[in-house]
Amino acid sequence: MKRHMCSVVLALVAYICSFIGPVTAYACTGILGRAEDGSCVFARTLEFGTDFVSYDLIIVPREYAYRGQTPSGEPGLAWKTEYAHVGFNPFGQPLVGDGINEKGLACGAFFFPGYAGYQDVQEEDLSEAISCLDLVSWILGTCANVADVRERLPGIKVTGVKIPEWGFVPPLHYMVADSTGDAAIIEYVGGQLNIHDNEVNVITNSPDYVWHTTNLRNYIGLRPGNDPSVKINTLELEQFGQGTGAIGLPGDFSSPSRFVRAVFFTSTACPGKDADEEVGNAFRILNQFDIPKGSVRGEEAGKKMYDTTQWTSAADLSGLRYFYHTYNDRSVRVVDMKELDLNAKDIKTIKDVQEPGSARDVSHKFK
Repeated sequence: MKRHMCSVVLALVAYICSFIGPVTAYACTGILGRAEDGSCVFARTLEFGTDFVSYDLIIVPREYAYRGQTPSGEPGLAWKTEYAHVGFNPFGQPLVGDGINEKGLACGAFFFPGYAGYQDVQEEDLSEAISCLDLVSWILGTCANVADVRERLPGIKVTGVKIPEWGFVPPLHYMVADSTGDAAIIEYVGGQLNIHDNEVNVITNSPDYVWHTTNLRNYIGLRPGNDPSVKINTLELEQFGQGTGAIGLPGDFSSPSRFVRAVFFTSTACPGKDADEEVGNAFRILNQFDIPKGSVRGEEAGKKMYDTTQWTSAADLSGLRYFYHTYNDRSVRVVDMKELDLNAKDIKTIKDVQEPGSARDVSHKFK
């Protein structure tokens, strides 16, 4: 009987996964934190179900010309960047999948398998159409804050376009945040645009935002304080140590568990006094979501696939600084937009960010 039930469960999982698509791609987590002085930091991890790939870090200047992609290959919406922005381009195109612009608006794309359903685009819609790959670049290039996104996004069509190297349309949803602390989740489901106020300042992957916030009700007993001792007849039971209030906090890497964990950490962590400390907080929180190679694995087309945390970024939305570290180099690097030529003639690139780093030798300090 048990063997039969296991077979049924495995068959059900396989059936569901056939609709969801690759399960070893993108287990990303995003958060927004606010320091005591009001500085806001948007931070995220980027996981990918393959061996390490080379992501470039790019700076897109003002007045850079784009043309929206469409499923038919016909040119879509034409626009020029009003605002320069910096970020990673995981799509191998002159686009960013995560970044910050000169106005302190941040945006990131996150995998949304089984739920993403973009808008249909007819021939008469081409002049206002962009792809799901273009959206982060369009937002950062044309919007100054989250209010701008809410106002302008319904005026364009966002459609699905395949990444040639992947062979499928990436199912994505998005988080935007600005220097005031305003944040929203953008989801296209069944061809409809949904913009949710991000009341908990967290995003992961599927299911949708409403499901995740409903699921939080299962964890309202979690707290940072310790459980009190209890007495059973004459036996008094005390805690073994610290952290008993968080017993029941899910520790696995699934999207629902990461959402709960991220909400717990962001809502209980002491805020930094300023942006520098809050950036440090963001990296410490997101360290809780790092995936060592091999801990999450699957198989696609007969090839073993391993989810790994390829990079983690933190955007100081007031100071206009973009921090990051990678799986191969844990040292934190920063790009200060105030030091860049925002009116450059073309995109500038930092390549090979996944190159292995080296440990800093401090032996001489003992001499």
